[in-house]
Amino acid sequence: MNSFKSIEFLDDNVILIDQTKLPLSEEYIRTNDYERVAVSIERLEVRGAPAIGIAAAYALALGVKNISSVNKDEGFQKIYNRLAATRPTAVNLFWALNRMKKKFETNKTSHNLYELILNEAKLIHSEDIDMCEKMAQNGLSIFKKKSNVLTHCNTGQLATGGGGTAFYVIQKAYENDLVNYVYADETRPLLQGSRLTAFELKKAGIPFSINTDSTAAFLMQHDKIDIVITGSDRIAANGDAANKIGTYNLAVLCKHHNIPFYIAAPTSTIDKNCDNGKDIEIEFRDKSEINSFRECKITSEHYDVYSPAFDVTPNNLISGIITEKALHQPPYNFSQV
Repeated sequence: MNSFKSIEFLDDNVILIDQTKLPLSEEYIRTNDYERVAVSIERLEVRGAPAIGIAAAYALALGVKNISSVNKDEGFQKIYNRLAATRPTAVNLFWALNRMKKKFETNKTSHNLYELILNEAKLIHSEDIDMCEKMAQNGLSIFKKKSNVLTHCNTGQLATGGGGTAFYVIQKAYENDLVNYVYADETRPLLQGSRLTAFELKKAGIPFSINTDSTAAFLMQHDKIDIVITGSDRIAANGDAANKIGTYNLAVLCKHHNIPFYIAAPTSTIDKNCDNGKDIEIEFRDKSEINSFRECKITSEHYDVYSPAFDVTPNNLISGIITEKALHQPPYNFSQV
């Protein structure tokens, strides 16, 4: 595993690596304030569906530590609502918050409520580490030869509590001599690929290059890509999957070029109450993320901007979905997961 941690909990503080500063600077946010964690989620200082869920669980525990014993329910709901409002698309956030809520409701009269609810957050974190390991092992079977892989956005330690989702599949495959080279989409507009995935590929010692998102078709046309693996922020019961904007493009390109397209995600990313991709709420981001970068203007701030953070890939374009439980193949039915 790479020599850094994206999320830690030490001495009643959440410690987060500030992903907006990577790869040029490794800086950490240390806080015991749930509001600061909520802001970190909104600013994408912490991002990636599993990591968001873990950070929110720790934040909720910290909030509970300081709520009044007189208005416990009201105080908890206020903290819950604040964290739930940070980002709408990634289902792991709500999965983690609802799990924490259940723990709170069962133990709210306990004298050691903070300890109990903090232990639940720690359990969510440790379970994610275990899920990443099992997911990576399950993903090895998708490699039929030593392959060139293309991936999109960031799906490594920075996006999870463990080794990662799609990234960790790639890393384990590389360690087993199944990956030759990795092409990392830069992932506009916030460049999670060129900033974060490249940072992690370098740490892991995996040969790679960064390419613009629009170069993916060229790479496929020239037989440079054998397989595409991405993560997901929410998977519907029928296998439709929401992921970082630009993922659907890749799936369509893979279909045209007869290249397998896989998704790796923990079962906490599967929303069995969501029938299909049409039911997934898509987050739209502020136009400043398009017309500027790190406060440097790259076009006029007066221009209108259309900026969805995610798109939805239909299940018929997905060759397989790798979870910690299995490599799921079409037709998908996650309604009983």
